[in-house]
Amino acid sequence: MTSTLLKFPRLNAPTLHQLPHGLTIVAEQMPIEAVNLNLWVNIGSAVEPDAINGMAHFLEHMIFKGTELLASGEFERRIEERGAVTNAATSQDYTHYYITTAPKDFADLAPLQIDVVANARIPDEAFERERLVVLEEIRRSDDNPRRRTFQRTIEMAFDQLPYRRPVLGPEAVISQLQPQQMREFHAHWYQPKSMTAAVVGNLPVEELIEIVTKGFEQASTQHSTLNTQPPTLNPEPPFTEIVHREFIDERLQQARLVMVWRVPGLVHLDQTYALDVLAGILGHGQTSRLVRDLREEQGLASHISVSNITHGLQGIFYISVQCVSENLPHVEAAIAQHILKLNTERVTEVEIARVRTQVANRFIFGNETPSQRANLYGYYQSLLGSLEPAFNYPAQIQAQDANHLMQAAQNYLSPEAYGLVILKPA
Repeated sequence: MTSTLLKFPRLNAPTLHQLPHGLTIVAEQMPIEAVNLNLWVNIGSAVEPDAINGMAHFLEHMIFKGTELLASGEFERRIEERGAVTNAATSQDYTHYYITTAPKDFADLAPLQIDVVANARIPDEAFERERLVVLEEIRRSDDNPRRRTFQRTIEMAFDQLPYRRPVLGPEAVISQLQPQQMREFHAHWYQPKSMTAAVVGNLPVEELIEIVTKGFEQASTQHSTLNTQPPTLNPEPPFTEIVHREFIDERLQQARLVMVWRVPGLVHLDQTYALDVLAGILGHGQTSRLVRDLREEQGLASHISVSNITHGLQGIFYISVQCVSENLPHVEAAIAQHILKLNTERVTEVEIARVRTQVANRFIFGNETPSQRANLYGYYQSLLGSLEPAFNYPAQIQAQDANHLMQAAQNYLSPEAYGLVILKPA
């Protein structure tokens, strides 16, 4: 078997291994008594047509409902009796499944994880039962004020891109999906060439690769009957004015205000680092600008968060505030003033140093367990086809200076053109 082996001589030292059918394996030995296998699939809600919005997430549920070799519930039972853990998650750009086991159990349990992901049977009766679970999850999501606010905002932030839709899908669509649609969807998208297996733990790298390779050799590869191609998408232009949408939400105790800008996604990764730093300067920690000003000094807000949310094609710079309704105009004006200041005044070296330290420490703390490392490797290899950004992130943040930050603010964060969503209690 031919393979490509690349070593990364640094704190992290994974091996990259390519199988003939397209599966990428990222493996690393780590002296902690656990092994984590993360299976990443390049399929999320962004590739779904509106008619099946929510299919990728619904399929994540159905993956665990049995294969030809494993009856429904058998996978979980065998995992639990060994004290292992498993779970999964779906986003706009990916779905991933993971299992953490003791090293001595990995050779027995990893093939089971691979089997359920590659060979999901999707039986009709289990599909109907799980549909009810997914519908209940959608209702619970709608009961969450933070998620309701985010959904209102994302629908306003994107006019066309599928990031505007909920990953869970709407009730009306989920209620109409059929098992055969899901079987075809699974057969089309769950191919080895669309997968990355990241495996980290206390076994030799050669053994980790061998176990995963054998697991996929034993899993039958399905052949798709669909002729679906990912939709051709283009980033949306920046806002040219303030786009204001306001809602009454009777279930809220306090008002919510969100200001949002369209910014680069992973396809322009080099342009996202400065925005990450600006998010930290504005809203990460009690000494950040917005928290100190709006909450600690003026008392205008009870909660403030700032995020640079990076999807594959395009991201959003997201500022969210909780406050009483009377303070809403003052909060908006204050945030706009802070954005103007970023456009016209250089950030101090003290502020930049604080964010650099936060990022460096988070990177170190986030690399301490096999599951954290496997998750890191799977994310970057799956979405970008490269591990380098995973290792270079702290260095990229360290390289951002006051000029970079001002330029990013001028390019992407206008104090006069943004999306504004307000939700008020009745």
